[in-house]
Amino acid sequence: MFSLEVLASLLIVANVVLVARRSIWNYAFAIAGTAIYGWVFFEARLYSDTGLQLFFVIVNLYGWRQWSHGIATAGEVRVGRLSAAARGGWLFGIAFATLAWGTLMHRLTDASFPFVDAGIAMTSVAAQILLSRQKLENWVLWIAVDIVAIGLYAAKGLWPTTILYILLLAISVWGLLDWRRSEVQ
Repeated sequence: MFSLEVLASLLIVANVVLVARRSIWNYAFAIAGTAIYGWVFFEARLYSDTGLQLFFVIVNLYGWRQWSHGIATAGEVRVGRLSAAARGGWLFGIAFATLAWGTLMHRLTDASFPFVDAGIAMTSVAAQILLSRQKLENWVLWIAVDIVAIGLYAAKGLWPTTILYILLLAISVWGLLDWRRSEVQ
């Protein structure tokens, strides 16, 4: 299992570096890495993260299509922002989904850290959708996910994944700064 976790970690690092650089090739690495992580998280009884990986495969296919269309139209990946009202709506949705999913995981499964795991999963869902839509706020959500995930994965003894999320935190900060420089005015 350790070698699969290391392989998935390396694929995800490549994915996020390519996202930060606004390269469409990030999606190939994302799909492979998330598929492998689905199994790793299932074995660790992190069921929300397991389901999240399936969602990631699907939304990465969607994102690949969206970015391909955007590049064909604009010649590059164009970065935009959400309105204040939209940001509030996304935050409310994340909080509601976290509470609902965490409650289900707590009551119906033997999940470890069901509410923390649900929070990581629901925030990741929102971040990935916003990434696919080329919204700057995806990076803020990824930074939050990375900070919480570092603690969770360390508590579960998933050390390659903990190290991965430390690296992802640094890359997410870099991605936020880089996307800010390139956003549509």
